Amino acid sequence: MPDSQRCGAKTRKGGSCRSPTVHGKRRRRMHGGAAGSGAPKENENALKDGLFTKEAIEARKHLRELLQQSRRLLQKIQ
Repeated sequence: MPDSQRCGAKTRKGGSCRSPTVHGKRRRRMHGGAAGSGAPKENENALKDGLFTKEAIEARKHLRELLQQSRRLLQKIQ
């Protein structure tokens, strides 16, 4: 038991959980190592507002690039 892998989940005090992990998992039972824990793959219920869809991320990236170009152009003009 002393040599077994430790959970490592963050505690309220900021440290890491020192309990042993579930066999074949990286966390203990109470921190997500239990069978069936976690959201299913491609969970549609997790998409609340679309803020982190690929399209939204690409749109923000494009807008950020346009703003950077605009700032550079304004600095050249001044």
